[in-house]
Amino acid sequence: MTRVFSGIKPTGPVQLGNLLGALRHWVADQDEADTIFCVVDLHALTVPQDPAELRTRTLELAQLLLAIGIDPARSTLFVQSHVREHAELSWLMECTASFGELRRMTQFKDKSDNSDFVSAGLFTYPALMAADILLYDTDRVPVGDDQRQHLELSRDLAIRFNSRYGDTFVVPEAAIAKIGARVMDLQHPTKKMSKSEDSPQGTILVLEDLDAVAKKIKRAVTDTDTDVRFDPAEKPGVSNLLSILSACTNTAPETLAESYSRYGDLKTAVAEAVVETLRPIQDRFNELAADPTGTAAILAAGADKARSIAGPVLERARTNIGLLPQV
Repeated sequence: MTRVFSGIKPTGPVQLGNLLGALRHWVADQDEADTIFCVVDLHALTVPQDPAELRTRTLELAQLLLAIGIDPARSTLFVQSHVREHAELSWLMECTASFGELRRMTQFKDKSDNSDFVSAGLFTYPALMAADILLYDTDRVPVGDDQRQHLELSRDLAIRFNSRYGDTFVVPEAAIAKIGARVMDLQHPTKKMSKSEDSPQGTILVLEDLDAVAKKIKRAVTDTDTDVRFDPAEKPGVSNLLSILSACTNTAPETLAESYSRYGDLKTAVAEAVVETLRPIQDRFNELAADPTGTAAILAAGADKARSIAGPVLERARTNIGLLPQV
């Protein structure tokens, strides 16, 4: 089967856009691929973290992935720092990448501008991402446009390493993630919904109180006229609501628009659909949160499985680059 690798960073609460735009496709990928999913806690260290909060967020994110539908019987789910091969291969990738390549990464430029402290890890972050991917003989990596440059670098590093030291890594496919719902901010519908606290009334969190979720949707910004139609350019507010309802009901937004003549009725339908989408996830999450040792056991088994794949790949890279074997 095709092997798929995806990672997610424990740097904030998961919001509705993450769920409808990406994570639901992770669940679907389990039916057609050998899937490996990782909570990439080492990537979170590129900026200073509160240790207790990082541990809590890492565990909660793993539990949320399980609640959404990641099945440890069908997928490998683990925490990045539990598999030390990631850190070691990252160094080999840093030594394979050029300074110029890393300096050209747009995310580094964006995140380092106007920052008082810029860690070296933020600069070398793409090398660790390459290690994450290459450790598992990954065929395909679903990424958004914001990560495509990093994936292209991973491909370049694999090709360069193979050219210098012999056949070592599978070159991953530069695959943009399946098209999911593009969920926009409920108060600023021309902006993508994000984890940022800049617009709390425009953002729906997956674990948010369901009554609060319904209220936010019913207070969503719409448009000046009363026509309900799917037209993101001219009617971004209504189109955002239709997109969300479409993702929750698997019905085309254009078709849904034909069923509503009033904004109030549309908002009520969206609120009900989102609440019913989130309710079973929250119920399952609460069950998992009540049994942290059970989640720890799942993550430990996932790490063991991940090491069984990553270990031989790292040993292949060590041997080919010329490191003296340990006896």
